[in-house]
Amino acid sequence: MFDNTNKPRGLSRIYLASLNSLRAFSWLINHEAAFRQELLLLIIATPVTFLLDITVKEQIILIVALLFIIFTEIINTAIEAIVDRVGLEIHPLSGLAKDLGSAAVLLSVVIAVLVWIAVIF
Repeated sequence: MFDNTNKPRGLSRIYLASLNSLRAFSWLINHEAAFRQELLLLIIATPVTFLLDITVKEQIILIVALLFIIFTEIINTAIEAIVDRVGLEIHPLSGLAKDLGSAAVLLSVVIAVLVWIAVIF
């Protein structure tokens, strides 16, 4: 049973939550090719924003658009993990959940591309 009274608080909670997040990022880098590709895109494209003749606000918008792809990929991977945890048998709803997560990633890529086009041109 979950004991809500013994949860860490304050800086301890933030520290432990940070460790959990770092563990998740490490897992993603080691096991998810799509995440590695999107992270590489972020690493390459972020310095490019410094070379463009744009405002700081526009630069932040471009970087956030790329971070949104990363965010969506993390949510998609979480959906896939939950579906696989429930059962590995083929089920229409399991497939739908995974397809919807994939569609969300695709939509985030389209959004990022449109944002980059709007800012650059």
